[in-house]
Amino acid sequence: MHEAPWLTVLGLGEDGLDGLSPASRQVLERAEIIMGPPRHLSLIPDSTAQRVEWPVPFADGLPVLTGFRGRPTVVLASGDPFWFGAGSVIARNFEAWEWTALPGQSTFSLAAARLGWPLEATLTFGLHAAPLTRLRPHLSPGLRAILLLRNGAAVTELATYLTETGFADTRLHVMEALGGPRERSRSVSLTEALLGGFDHPVCVALEVAGEGRALPKSSGKPDEIFETDGQITKRPVRALTLSALAPHRGEHLWDIGGGTGSISIEWLMCDPTLTATTIEPRADRAERIRRNADALGQDRLTVIHGTAPDALDGLSLPDVVFIGGGLSAALLDWLYATLPAGTRLVANAVTLESEALLAQWHEKRGGDLLRIELAQAAPLGPRRGWKSGYPVVQWSVTL
Repeated sequence: MHEAPWLTVLGLGEDGLDGLSPASRQVLERAEIIMGPPRHLSLIPDSTAQRVEWPVPFADGLPVLTGFRGRPTVVLASGDPFWFGAGSVIARNFEAWEWTALPGQSTFSLAAARLGWPLEATLTFGLHAAPLTRLRPHLSPGLRAILLLRNGAAVTELATYLTETGFADTRLHVMEALGGPRERSRSVSLTEALLGGFDHPVCVALEVAGEGRALPKSSGKPDEIFETDGQITKRPVRALTLSALAPHRGEHLWDIGGGTGSISIEWLMCDPTLTATTIEPRADRAERIRRNADALGQDRLTVIHGTAPDALDGLSLPDVVFIGGGLSAALLDWLYATLPAGTRLVANAVTLESEALLAQWHEKRGGDLLRIELAQAAPLGPRRGWKSGYPVVQWSVTL
């Protein structure tokens, strides 16, 4: 039978003790150790408790916190610790019986209340340590979103990013120190935001407007959004390939022969719980995949410069594998010998040799074999005719 929790994750607002419930006040009074960022510690009056500043980077604080195990300890967090806060990190690193949480009012709730926006129809982002490019798949005229930013200078960076992506008519609602005596709210244009002068802590609500290109939500994103040297799975084939890969929540993809990275990037765009690793033998293309992923807000893509199957050793096993390049009998043998039953595999072939290989493996292992032939209207003298692309043979199978 476990003892009572020794660790409390306490959500704190900018009004300090004034916004705390009686239960939260009692926890603070009984604490031997209070740990948190300097700003949060400054909101708590002096007491007999030992005060410990949470170090930067954040992960360095976990061993320090572990050293207090068994002693009444309070970790201070902003608002609701489980909404882009420290709560989930602590929950992953400590047993469930060791900790409890007393959430405060979230910054998102306070911001929505100031603006009169329904939260269920508003996107929320925690961009304290994440790049602004995380916004890119969502940017579209009419979007409303609330962002948590790392500091006041990030407001100017946000205004610059929105201008560069074509959404220069966006209106920003900049809110500083919400819920506290220093609270200040301003609605500004991007031009005004570029002048700076904003103080931390800050959140920004966006009303997106402008002539920027909105990315479609369907599979088969426009080819033009990817930097490429011509080695790219074209949009219609990419849409059919994503359909065959059939991403499910929480799955991990191996994209072998990444090329431009379009398959793994679109895979990640389907759902924020998806993960992917792409393997590319050419260094220049691996670097290009990294640039594409970062520019399109998919910085969580892992890019490996190497050749399969050698580069696959030691990687976390996938739920789904896509082979877009480097197809060989040796690679298929390795995948069948190494991956667990139930792993889904999709392979695309263009050459006669790789097409013949897929036909042999389809006969041996089953699955579905699909031939994709597409033609596009193009000038033909003074008239128009159909210009056919190379046919693509696609094999889909469950190991």
